[in-house]
Amino acid sequence: MKHAVARLRATRLAASAKPFVARGSGPGRCPGCRLAASHCVCALRPSLPVNAGVCLIMGDIEALKPSNTGWLVADVVPDTFAFGWARTAVDPALPALLADPQWQPWLVFPAEYAEARRVVTQLPAPEASAACGRRPLFVVLDGTWSEARKMFRKSPYLDALPVLSLHLAEASSYRLRRSVHGHHLCTAEVAAACLALAGEGAAAEVLGDWLDVFSAHYLSAKRSVPLDRDSPAHQRLQSMPASG
Repeated sequence: MKHAVARLRATRLAASAKPFVARGSGPGRCPGCRLAASHCVCALRPSLPVNAGVCLIMGDIEALKPSNTGWLVADVVPDTFAFGWARTAVDPALPALLADPQWQPWLVFPAEYAEARRVVTQLPAPEASAACGRRPLFVVLDGTWSEARKMFRKSPYLDALPVLSLHLAEASSYRLRRSVHGHHLCTAEVAAACLALAGEGAAAEVLGDWLDVFSAHYLSAKRSVPLDRDSPAHQRLQSMPASG
């Protein structure tokens, strides 16, 4: 069964007027992990229960990029939802999801862009969330920094959501794209931080390992450099049940 980002990618490709060809596609890519077939990581894809959910609102071609890490979030978090963003239209399923009483949505974005009354930096204890019958749903704006700011400003259906502002001591270790803002995290890093705040430490660590392994395979294929298949992240994933 394809996950939400894979389905969004397929829909976006079907709507494209011309084929989308990512750089480095010459040798052919695995449809399951988007890596060069010689560096496929599908056999290591982890499987574990996760109580929280993630809602990805994605820039126009974000789901098409092989380096997109929202795909990795959907690999690890079973309840991941993915929607393409447009200023003039919204998929009706998105506001319906945000209004679903089983979820408590948190819009993840820096505090300085939101009204102070909306901002939180901590989450209720997992026991408190369970007692009120609502699971945390992290709404992550997945795109370039300029795209994410535009989504934040021009999406009225997000205006009522509490804004979860992350304060992390460590800088991003993401290596697949360059950013002029070294403190910005990639989507998988944001999701992992949110999972940790929600008491899902195991899932956060697994997502971190999955990002590390994916990045290592991606860069090895791109730069034709040796791949360390015995790294700690590889070993931890090899010891887990695979998702199949």
